[in-house]
Amino acid sequence: MPFSLRRPAPSSSSSSSRQPPPAEPAGWLVRLCAHPATRPVLSTEVLLLVVCLYFTLFCNMAFWRALVAGREGLGAMVAYGLPLAVALTAVQVLLLAPWLNRWTTRPLLALLVVVASSAAYFGSRFGVYFDPSMLRNVVRTDVAEASELLTVRFALHLLVFAVLPLVLIARVRIRPRPLGRAVAVRAAWMLGCLVLALGALVPVFKDFASQMRNNKEIRYLLLPAAVVWSAGRVLVQDAQVATGPRQVIAPDARLGARASQAGKPVLMVVVVGETARAANWGLNRAQGWPQARDTTPALAARGDVINFPDVRSCGTNTEVSVPCMFSLQGRRNYDEDAIRRSESLLHVLRRAGLRVVWNDNQSGCKGVCDGLESLQPDAAQYPQLCTGGRCLDGALLDSSQRLVRDASGNLVLVMHQLGNHGPSYFRRHPPQFRRFVPTCENDDLARCTREQIANSYDNALLYTDHVLAQTIEWLVQLQSRFDTAMIYVSDHGESLGERGLYLHGVPYAIAPDEQTRVPMVMWFSPGFAARSGLNTECLRQQASRPASHDNLFHTLLGLLDVETTARERSLDLSAPCRS
Repeated sequence: MPFSLRRPAPSSSSSSSRQPPPAEPAGWLVRLCAHPATRPVLSTEVLLLVVCLYFTLFCNMAFWRALVAGREGLGAMVAYGLPLAVALTAVQVLLLAPWLNRWTTRPLLALLVVVASSAAYFGSRFGVYFDPSMLRNVVRTDVAEASELLTVRFALHLLVFAVLPLVLIARVRIRPRPLGRAVAVRAAWMLGCLVLALGALVPVFKDFASQMRNNKEIRYLLLPAAVVWSAGRVLVQDAQVATGPRQVIAPDARLGARASQAGKPVLMVVVVGETARAANWGLNRAQGWPQARDTTPALAARGDVINFPDVRSCGTNTEVSVPCMFSLQGRRNYDEDAIRRSESLLHVLRRAGLRVVWNDNQSGCKGVCDGLESLQPDAAQYPQLCTGGRCLDGALLDSSQRLVRDASGNLVLVMHQLGNHGPSYFRRHPPQFRRFVPTCENDDLARCTREQIANSYDNALLYTDHVLAQTIEWLVQLQSRFDTAMIYVSDHGESLGERGLYLHGVPYAIAPDEQTRVPMVMWFSPGFAARSGLNTECLRQQASRPASHDNLFHTLLGLLDVETTARERSLDLSAPCRS
């Protein structure tokens, strides 16, 4: 029989003398929760103060750890941290107070609680810094990628750290005030917070200012402020790119005499790797990375692959590195706004008369291929390689082969790999590549040992090695139709637990080598080497020198014989070895 929340109507004969029957248990509980006496009454300002204290004390552990790092003794930490905690809370109240009114208080504070508690999890678990490039990754991630991060541990974190504040925000009754009094009280609160913040900062200002000046990245740990500021920055940048035309790069680009007089068209395959780091690249074992295991047996067996062991990436995440590596600015003249508003190397190649196609097995080309041909593997065609909205890179190669089957003329094909994208390294390869054991078979890296994580990561590298070797074999078979070549370079590296860091995305200025040093290899058919006047043995000797993503733009122009004043010979890795 269902419970009723309505009190039975009293009979007419005894309505004045009889007491109502005792409430049933469920009805009692609901009435207790709904009764005004069980709901606290707070002013908007006090509720805001409580929420800001929650941000300071529970959502900024990564910020506090970075702030007091190097200070010895609990007393020194408290003497430095306590005034900053007071100042931080006061500043948050000061900044949020103007935006709160009877309509916005609950939804705005609830949204910030969810944002701050979610960000706090990833900041503490993986060492994530919430700068604009990281927020752009968040905004542009796909469902498959996001689902791998939404683990049971994350859900439990939200249950503990978000639900209780949300219940308070929902349950509290906000004390109403007449408009004039409300404005006066709000102004007094804001003035008081300003005075309190300034007073708290005075004894520690010198140390704090120096720390912020020398370690600017710490500000991207401050929650929820870092997320809000970075998200706003991303929205403004994307709006500017969307509304304005791209700046033309190398308008004078044209094919040189060698390319124009060649007997066969060229097929250049550029493979953009994902999250492969130089420290684990097998070909680097004999060239400065002795700790690397044999993760590249297929490429090593060929003997005609040129390996570059000392290459630095342009960024530590895909949203930065991919646009940067195909840009004229590069890391040496890095300007994110200029890169996103300008044409890429691929637009220059098309202007020179080359067909350019981007084949994507990731989350898009990040603006690099806008206006150009693009495709991606059709999961329905590769059921053995595609599950859960993700395709292994074997499908990327197969779809590329189908594209070229009937192609003619000069073609530059970019293959954007899924590669070693974390945290689910064990999902990035077929079962037969599970050679390093034991492995981490869980999306939540916290449930695995560092050995298991490294084994799963290296197994994914084994599969990348296989796909690259298969790509070269395919290009060998096409030599009767094309002069073929392949360049592989990863977009950024990965942390596998070193210094407590996992995944990637640490701001470049403080990023560890594991995230900024990446593998790069090149392969050229004899026909391609002859048409470009390339001495491959000379290039093999040159390969031991330091290189970076900045070299890709100019090296490709040189190898493809694209003449333009934008090409800098000093940045063309092949220039010293081309006649």
